[in-house]
Amino acid sequence: MQRILIVEDDEKLRNELEIFLTNNGYSVESLKTFNNTILDILNKRPDLVLLDINLPGVDGEFVCKEIRKTSNMPIIIITSKNNEIDELLSINYGADHYITKPFNIQILLAKIASLLRRSTLTLQEKIEARDFILNISRSVIEKDGKEIELTKNEFKILKYLLERQNKIVSREEIMDYLWDSESFVDDNTLTVNITRLRNKLEEMNLKEILETKRGQGYILIQK
Repeated sequence: MQRILIVEDDEKLRNELEIFLTNNGYSVESLKTFNNTILDILNKRPDLVLLDINLPGVDGEFVCKEIRKTSNMPIIIITSKNNEIDELLSINYGADHYITKPFNIQILLAKIASLLRRSTLTLQEKIEARDFILNISRSVIEKDGKEIELTKNEFKILKYLLERQNKIVSREEIMDYLWDSESFVDDNTLTVNITRLRNKLEEMNLKEILETKRGQGYILIQK
């Protein structure tokens, strides 16, 4: 049974979601205190998180950003903040969906099912490159018994380049791909993500496999 964690301080809404999702076949748990929200979420390791932005003592967008540093678990933001800035921030910080209150409960259910189905399809799936393995289910690079974790955007960029290995991929192609994957990035954000990805590859002794082609884009070398 797939496990959903509700991180919502509105007790009435929290209880309604618990009942509805339980009746639809999910194992449901809720956080009722928010002193250690990030650690609580990571320790519980749910299959999906429903996360409010306005939490007591902590900002949900910050929680989402911190979770994404170590986990690729699906995150759906549920919030009363109905503005584009918060939506872009949430998506850029790694949220998979952004839903404003009041919301259609059936649409929420459909989004949950879609995300969990996508997660299940990639479970235990790996892409084997010449010099390393990209573990899709855990968003990590594996090499010689060692591994290093990737953020959501780093993972997506590496996967995109790996699927097009030995071919130059433009910055515009990567940004379009991330946008279509619901991860908003601008030119500066892409540069930061590429730099961090390259540093992590170098930490795994995978130097010079990610090359910058000035004025053209990037190429992942796999000879």
